[in-house]
Amino acid sequence: MSLDWYPAIRECCAYWPTAPMLQQTFESLDKNFNEENDACIDCSKAIIEVICRIIIDELDDPTSPAKPKSTLPSFADWVSAAIRTLKLGNNRNDALAKLISQHHKLTTELGLLRNEAGPISHGKEGFIERLSTYHRRTAVLSADAIVAFLHQAYLEAELNLERTREPYQKFQVQNNLIDTYCTYTEAEINEDGLLQVTVELPDEAGQFLINATPSELLFLFDRTAYIEALNAARSAKTLAPQVKESDL
Repeated sequence: MSLDWYPAIRECCAYWPTAPMLQQTFESLDKNFNEENDACIDCSKAIIEVICRIIIDELDDPTSPAKPKSTLPSFADWVSAAIRTLKLGNNRNDALAKLISQHHKLTTELGLLRNEAGPISHGKEGFIERLSTYHRRTAVLSADAIVAFLHQAYLEAELNLERTREPYQKFQVQNNLIDTYCTYTEAEINEDGLLQVTVELPDEAGQFLINATPSELLFLFDRTAYIEALNAARSAKTLAPQVKESDL
């Protein structure tokens, strides 16, 4: 069995399987590293930036954004912004402060190594010598350490439930709490043909009236059924050409 040189990056990318740019960048890293191509240095730098942007988009406070304001933020800008978004710099623990400082140095050195050696970021002299295996391993090991640090901090962060793009399944503890103390009290099809459900809150705290179209219900709860319903609707539309697009 071959040694995995970037387990934290692999785990982080598996955590966000529906992020296409993250997956594409990881595929490039994996391919170039396994082929002993120096472009893996560029990929290791790029994957950190992509992960930082995901974290910032998920956790950043709109009232006091940490997202870099520059048109072309630097590598260190993205990592610094992610660290501020994760509120890691607010911790007064000296050991953690030193760890954050070392990770800043890692990002700087990885950026310098990428600028000097990465063949993708800048045009190079055509006959320049390739880097050694150890240079490439150093780059991806450094990137993996940074990603492990950021991803683990993200997993421990409190997400904004109003803005999060994380799927329902990631909030099992909260889901179980709601399902234990909140109940359906009524469900019917209203005059507009919508499913209308009343959810009662505990201790007479009130209730919510939720309306859902068939497409909303299927899209949220059964994507396969949604696709089947879409195909059936398209067939029905073909058999009924008198229905205008503007009427839909």
